[in-house]
Amino acid sequence: MSGAVETRLDPQAQAEKRTQEMWEEDTASRAMGMELVEVGPGHAQMRMKVREDMVNGHGTLHGGLTFAFADSVFAFAANSYDYQAVGVQCDIVYHAPGRLGDVLIGVGREVTRAGRSGLYDVAVQREDGTLIASFRGNSRIVTPRAK
Repeated sequence: MSGAVETRLDPQAQAEKRTQEMWEEDTASRAMGMELVEVGPGHAQMRMKVREDMVNGHGTLHGGLTFAFADSVFAFAANSYDYQAVGVQCDIVYHAPGRLGDVLIGVGREVTRAGRSGLYDVAVQREDGTLIASFRGNSRIVTPRAK
């Protein structure tokens, strides 16, 4: 009996491979100046500097852009396995304003994953540790990734 032997990557290598593939197609996150700092199975860390074009009429980071940043962190954490997952429900709580020039760090971690569903928490902080927002996202596996 002959046939190709499937080579499985270790979980960290798989997370790095899958998120790199996704990053290459993610023009929205790159356009906002986000950087993918670290990934692993079920977690991701990203960074984004608040630019002048991100500040609202109150002189603070627009809430929708804070949400977009947290959502990208969530997406990379949820897609660190060998499948494609999408967000199906997300909530955010704003704790403090982001300001022009702030460097934000988003850290996402898997809370649980069962069947086709996952739950992820993302903390968005300034570099000094001030919590800007707490985000919670539910994911749904929609299809295995193409090998």
